[in-house]
Amino acid sequence: MRVIRFYKPYGVLTQFTDRDGRTTLANYIQAPGVYAAGRLDLDSEGLLLLTDDGVLKARLLDPQNGHPRTYLVQVERVPDAAALQRLHEGVQLADYRTRPAQVDLLDTSLEIPDRDPPIRFRKNVPTAWLRLTLTEGRNRQVRHMTAAIGHPTLRLVRIAIGPITLNGLSPGEWRDLTSAELVVLRRSVSHR
Repeated sequence: MRVIRFYKPYGVLTQFTDRDGRTTLANYIQAPGVYAAGRLDLDSEGLLLLTDDGVLKARLLDPQNGHPRTYLVQVERVPDAAALQRLHEGVQLADYRTRPAQVDLLDTSLEIPDRDPPIRFRKNVPTAWLRLTLTEGRNRQVRHMTAAIGHPTLRLVRIAIGPITLNGLSPGEWRDLTSAELVVLRRSVSHR
């Protein structure tokens, strides 16, 4: 079994081919037989796991397993306690209610690489960073959740999938999981 962790940069498609010639995983990873165990939107960044193990991929993706995914989310304006509580309890979106999330308002001095291109800057609109952990992964869910509480997402960086983190990687870098990391990852999905 092979599992790769990759720091997906902004503007990279979470697939290996694209008819329109956009930047894909193939521009970074030359590892035949591995496929993304999940997705990150073109305008999102961060941790992506790739594997050749179909069972592991299915366990990571099945919402019934409640496998946690943690994000750093830069939003417009500073959410108050009531807005954070709505995220914590789950947010009603157009067609479903999200599961409760873990959410923390963070100090703005985060050590994450600059994005290229940088987010739009508006002098009169402050921003805030949240750490948000979800146990489901619907399409553009974080963006929909923050918009629903009145704080649109400006930047989204996934920093962890279960016990596997982005630590030690820069945008565009990847490496195979170590034997110890594989054991921890397998254990985290087998107990669900």
